[in-house]
Amino acid sequence: MALRGLQVIDLTRILAGPFCTQLLADMGADVIKIESPDGDPVRKQGAILDGISWYFAQFNRNKKSVVLDLYNTNDKIKLSRLLENADILVENYRPGVLARIGFTPERLQAINPRLIHAAVNGYGSTGPYVDRPSFDFIAQAMSGFMSVNGSPQSDPMRAAPPMSDLIAGLYCAFGIVSAVQARHRTGRGQRVESSLTGGLISMLAYLSAGYFATGEVPERTGNNHPIVAPYGLFRARDGMFAVAPSTEVHVQRFLATLELSHLLDESRFSTNADRLSHRDVLADIINQKTQLKTVMHWIKTVNEARCPCGRVLNLAEVFQDPQVLAQDLVLDVKHPGHGTVRMTGFPIKLSDTPARIHRPAPDLGADTEEILKGL
Repeated sequence: MALRGLQVIDLTRILAGPFCTQLLADMGADVIKIESPDGDPVRKQGAILDGISWYFAQFNRNKKSVVLDLYNTNDKIKLSRLLENADILVENYRPGVLARIGFTPERLQAINPRLIHAAVNGYGSTGPYVDRPSFDFIAQAMSGFMSVNGSPQSDPMRAAPPMSDLIAGLYCAFGIVSAVQARHRTGRGQRVESSLTGGLISMLAYLSAGYFATGEVPERTGNNHPIVAPYGLFRARDGMFAVAPSTEVHVQRFLATLELSHLLDESRFSTNADRLSHRDVLADIINQKTQLKTVMHWIKTVNEARCPCGRVLNLAEVFQDPQVLAQDLVLDVKHPGHGTVRMTGFPIKLSDTPARIHRPAPDLGADTEEILKGL
């Protein structure tokens, strides 16, 4: 496996940090999850069947669990010994908390100069908000992300998945493997940091680019694209379908399938800027055509014209979809004592060193005795 041989000491809990270390574990890193005697709070959240949280199992697969009380002097010594031979330490405390319990940057450097110290937090470790607590909902609000979601008539709206946690965790994992590569050249570890708010801000894409260029604050556009038209959901005879004609060529292909190519000869629809100015009128014309036939007709016809098009699926439909199943994006993982847990699979495909399940999510403290007896 790609990261086999790397040992990770994981002090994280909840989601952003555990997602980061799950990504490393899926690629073969040896991840030792350090938990308090009460355990990660996510162990008691979400759907719990046969004594295990399926939410916890998803994000803590392929890890070991060791219980340490980091306010206890003897347990701090045990953590120090674990760090002596570790490659990576990952934590998601507020900045300064790790230092206050005795593990300052200088102490970590003294314990292990090759140690990569990775931190996930709410706002970063500098600036006026350093000491504020944060969760995904606050990051979505503070990053501007929420302000651009929803319709023009709605209040600002959060994305349903915990986007800031997942993005920060992904960035942290990317930072870690980058630091590992740098260590091959320098022989030294370094600090890696990602934040919930910063990660979301970095994903504003054409919205932030447009604001920087014009000084205009983006309006909420719902399912319409902020800078392209036509684009979005359209009505078929038996439901809605999504179309994404993001370039002029795709617009031509889409309108040709509807026998509406002549619209591009009209001054109000001839350029993308014109179409944006008359977006609602254009959508009404398109809907008059599309509602005459079924969703499946348009899925077939528009895709065959090489314009991206798809159904709006609910989760029951997603996890039965043949493409999803062909990509092994649904896994059934046996958890001894808890039955089989179904979870999402691996979105990254490596040809020679693929990700795989090599151990289920651990019970609290399941590996404490085995790991600590070797110290």
